[in-house]
Order: sequence, then structure tokens, then C-alpha cells
Amino acid sequence: MNPELRVLVVEDEASTRQEMASLLGDMPEVSEVLVASNGASAVRLLGTTSIDAAFLDILMPGLDGMDVARVLSVMSEPPSIVFVTASEAHAVEAFGIGAVDYLLKPIRPERLAEAVGRIAQLRDANATSSPAEDLHVVQIDTGRRTVFVKRDDVQFVEAQGDYVRLHTAEGTHLIRLSLSYLEEVWASAGFVRVHRGFLIAISWVRDLRVTSSSGLVAGTPAGDVPVSRRHGRHLRAQLLEAAKRDQLGRSATGRPGTAKEW
Repeated sequence: MNPELRVLVVEDEASTRQEMASLLGDMPEVSEVLVASNGASAVRLLGTTSIDAAFLDILMPGLDGMDVARVLSVMSEPPSIVFVTASEAHAVEAFGIGAVDYLLKPIRPERLAEAVGRIAQLRDANATSSPAEDLHVVQIDTGRRTVFVKRDDVQFVEAQGDYVRLHTAEGTHLIRLSLSYLEEVWASAGFVRVHRGFLIAISWVRDLRVTSSSGLVAGTPAGDVPVSRRHGRHLRAQLLEAAKRDQLGRSATGRPGTAKEW
């Protein structure tokens, strides 16, 4: 395999920074390793060069890893993000931002290699297939059996640490993917982000309502999905657009429409 990944390590602990840079530099997928001792230095560096992946410590003085990730997410070609931390407390927020992996300190070389492998696979997938053609069926290996989940059967997706949980009418399925990756490859199939930890399939939404415990939720046959204030307006617009398309289709065929509550 020819080395092709330019990666950035952002870590305020010198020993950890040096260890990660050394481990990454020895990997066949990596061509160059850049380092920054804090978030501000990382942002300045990103203004002068491009990278394929960033390994970000979450807890740093000043600009922390989450802040740097938000800067990366608005770039025209954002790099893959891997968070590195001593705590699992920020896992849901990390995957909501779009991380492809979440590593716990002390860093194990095999987990670091796994994260790099995942980044390389995502880059290969993006280069060789369009989002509309990818992951029509998700294959889940449980050890004792292999389950095949059709994308069209998935009603919503929930981020859970290093994994996502696919919710269908028959039950739920846990798979090691990032929520941001599914958001990209399933966008053309009508999946939209409604919360930092949730995607929902527009076609499965039955109603929107406000609850005393969770605020705004979108109801699906598989369960209720929380909708953040940030994503509520976009979701309503998507639902209205889908309802108009459905009504036009039914009018063309002479079939009656079905009312939904938005």
C-alpha cells in the first residue's frame, strides 16, 4: 500500500504527542505526520497546509479538541477527525460533530492502527463510489451470525460511542460506523440530522410533537427521536417538501393522500 495520508496530531502532553507521532509515522498508510501542541497552533497550521486526518486531544487549555473539530467541519474538504481523550464522557458529542473514531488514553497501538485503517477505507469508499450507491444493505457480523439490514428498513440512527444503533421495526442493530459517515452516504435516501446524536429517515416520520420531558420529538413506528432546536426548522421544511412530492405523486395516479401532523 502506498502511503498517502497526511495526518495532524494535536496534543498538549509532549510525551503523548511524541508517542502518537512516532506510531503514526511507522504506519504504511501514513506519508507525513504534523504536530501541534495546542488548538490555536493547529488552527494556524491548517491555514497554511491541507491534511487528510486530525487526531485531536479533547481537553486542552484554550481552544480544545471540540473547538478545533468545529473549525475543521466547515472547511470545503474537511479531514477525518479522531478524538483522543482519557474519558468517554464526550463520546456522543464527538460523533455528533463527525468523528470517525474515539480513542481512549493510554493509546493502544492496535486501536490507533484500526482508526487509521478506517480513515483509509472511508477515503477509498468516497473515491470509488457515490453516496447514492453506497450501503444500500448494511452487513453486521455478530460473531455467531451475519445480519443484513436494508437501508430502507432503518427508521432512525442513534450514535452510541464508537458505534451507531440502527432502529428498525423488527428491532435494533449495533454497528461500528460514525453517524457523520451515514449522514453523508444516506442523505440521498432521505436521512437527515435532527440532533447531534440522531439521524432520521424522512419517510418514516409520522408526526412532530412537543413533550414535557424531551421537548420536540419526531415520532416513528420504531420510537420517538429527539429533535434539537437547531435542526427543527430544517426537519419541518424537509417533511413539508416530502409531503408535497407525495401529494403530487398521488394526484398523478388518482390515489387519495394520507394526512400527517407536522
